[in-house]
Amino acid sequence: MNNLLLLAINLTRRCNLACQHCYLDAKTLQQGSPNELSTEEVCGLLDDIAQRSTETMVVLTGGEPLVRRDLEILIAHGAKLGLSMVIGTNGVLLTEQRVKSLKKSAVLGVGISLDSLNPTFHDTFRAVPGAWAKTMAGIENCRRHALSFQIHFSVTDNNADELPAMIDFARGCGARVFNVFFLVCTGRGQFMSDISAARYEEVLKYLIEAQKNNQDIIIRSRCAPHFKRIAYQQHPNSPLNRISGNEGDGCIAGTHYCRITPEGGVTACPYIPDELGNIRENSFWDIWEDAPVFKALRAPTLKGKCGVCEYQKLCGGCRARPLAAGADLMDADLLCTYQPQGEPVIQPLQNLSIQWSLEAEQRMERIPAFLRQMVKKRAEAYVAELGQDIVTPEHLAVLSARRFGAPKRL
Repeated sequence: MNNLLLLAINLTRRCNLACQHCYLDAKTLQQGSPNELSTEEVCGLLDDIAQRSTETMVVLTGGEPLVRRDLEILIAHGAKLGLSMVIGTNGVLLTEQRVKSLKKSAVLGVGISLDSLNPTFHDTFRAVPGAWAKTMAGIENCRRHALSFQIHFSVTDNNADELPAMIDFARGCGARVFNVFFLVCTGRGQFMSDISAARYEEVLKYLIEAQKNNQDIIIRSRCAPHFKRIAYQQHPNSPLNRISGNEGDGCIAGTHYCRITPEGGVTACPYIPDELGNIRENSFWDIWEDAPVFKALRAPTLKGKCGVCEYQKLCGGCRARPLAAGADLMDADLLCTYQPQGEPVIQPLQNLSIQWSLEAEQRMERIPAFLRQMVKKRAEAYVAELGQDIVTPEHLAVLSARRFGAPKRL
């Protein structure tokens, strides 16, 4: 069973910015798609999702989702169904009044894009003067009104040096999570430089060390499954590093994640643009279960050096990058510097003989549904690493303090 843990819904192509790296190639406020999903259609999709599972976290994004006047209606509808509803935004429109409105609608949190502490760099990257100041004001409004938020940082060769300062800023302003996105050159982003393979490796190594040194905030790489290989190379005896990337800290496209376009198309991820069906024509769950590309991603037959790599089951590479370069979905990830050594394939951690105390099970029930599967596997791996055989509330408290799937808001 491939549980859908994360569903991204691109509500609109409209946007108040014109970012260089936009995978959707979003247009201006006036040039949104005339065929966007209606309020009723999005609510119907949420109904379908919740009827099968409330373990799904739904990310409402765009374009810029805050230009949708029905955003609070959609959030409230999903929240009443038991879904975890969050927003991905550039933060420009997060006025004090809008933050209060979003909180009232029962949004779980927001992810805010910030690409530099240098206003000129950020505004150039986002192609609108003054965007940085408004985004910073939006972050402050979330902080003041206790709306949980993450910082989303798109790393390139031009801003990678800012990572230490960005992490300090994210911690200082009260962000729950600092997500570092590694761009895939699609949409408008196909015309911009990304990041070199060597710098990619360097940044991932830095992020692993940064997480160890900053236990009060989650620091995560996104669209960078090589993280799993590097973590394993550093600590091969750690059960935590043998958890498959498909379980939450690698690529989950098609296994536990997909996205919906503004017109109802279903794709494996925003960077794999081929539509596998449309919710206006077929049931979402039929597409999720039966689309050939989803099946291929769940049992991949990798090619090139990915196909002979001993880390293929922990990492698997980004499937969107070869596709964006004009190759096959299963070809080698061009941003990986590692050369396979001809060793046996490292097998992901399977079910461990770990028991749970009643108190630990009760504490797990308080964790948001979409996090439980990942938290459970990490907790069991942590206990196994200690040479013990039962998960207790004390173990969960340690993991919470380390921010490994901490049972808090987004």
